[in-house]
Formats: sequence, structure tokens, C-alpha cells
Amino acid sequence: MAWITKDSATQQIERRDEPYLSDEMTSYYTDSILPRYANKRAALLPILHDVQHHVGYLPFQALEEIATFLELTAAEVLDTASFYDDFFLEPVGKHVIGVCQSIACEACGHETMLGHLCSKLNIEPGETTPDGLFTVRTMECLGSCDTAPCALFGEERQDDLTVEKIDALIDKLSGDA
Repeated sequence: MAWITKDSATQQIERRDEPYLSDEMTSYYTDSILPRYANKRAALLPILHDVQHHVGYLPFQALEEIATFLELTAAEVLDTASFYDDFFLEPVGKHVIGVCQSIACEACGHETMLGHLCSKLNIEPGETTPDGLFTVRTMECLGSCDTAPCALFGEERQDDLTVEKIDALIDKLSGDA
């Protein structure tokens, strides 16, 4: 198997004039987040979550700003953000659906659920619908093996998935748009 590499040394980072970390955000982090931790590095995860909550994903410019604020390298921040499934480095849909692919969900039919979901939305895992409404992802264990197969619809876990339940959830979320 060959490794696919990118020439990241010449990669251009998309930038905007307005910083992602506003003065209000950095004040909040300084006053409320940093005092909870022994050092700045330890505050990285809650700050990544907060920025993603505000922006919807973590643009590279925001990662650089977080690195500067926490006195870390941009590579350390990117390594952390790219390690966890919870963080999005690209824009995602309004509704992110993460289908569990653990061994229990695999044994209970997660492939059928994932296939139906992708077919219904006409996208593949990792893609977003053209209207920006849905993104489908596969995820590792969601900790609900006794109710497999399961998935996250936004931040809400849906257990004992069936094709009918997926259809009802998609229809409901489509109506909330």
C-alpha cells in the first residue's frame, strides 16, 4: 500500500480579516477556562470545543489563533484536533449523523443502517448533502453496545436503530431546517 502525501509546506491557509478568537472569547478563556487547569496546554480541549461551537468547525486560522493564545505550536493544536472524532476540520452540515461501527453495532446491522442512511441522503460517509443540511460520518464505539445499532444525531444518541427510525429522524430534521 502506498502512502498518499500532501506538500503541506506550501499549503495555503484560507484566512479572513476578522479573528476567530474574539476579545470576548479570549477574556472568557482567561477568566473562566484557564484557572481550572494546571497549565495552558490542559485547556486545549475545552477551547477547541468552544470555538467549534461558535464557528461550526475548526478552520486552520482558528487553530493557529488557539495555538498562539495557549502558547503552543500550531502542529500541536492540529494534532489534537485531528485525533478526536468530535472535532471537524472542514465545514459540516447543520445535522451531523455519526453511525457507530463498533463490533457490537457491526454484529447488529450497522452496515444496513449506514447504507440506508447514505442512500436516503444520496451521499457517502464523510460527505455533506448539497443543501448543507446533513453530514454522515462513521464513528467508533458510542458506548451503547446493549442497544446496538446506534448513532449520534447531533449530540443525541439514538439506540436500537431501524430503517423506519432513521427515516422518521431524517424527516423530522428535514422539517426543522
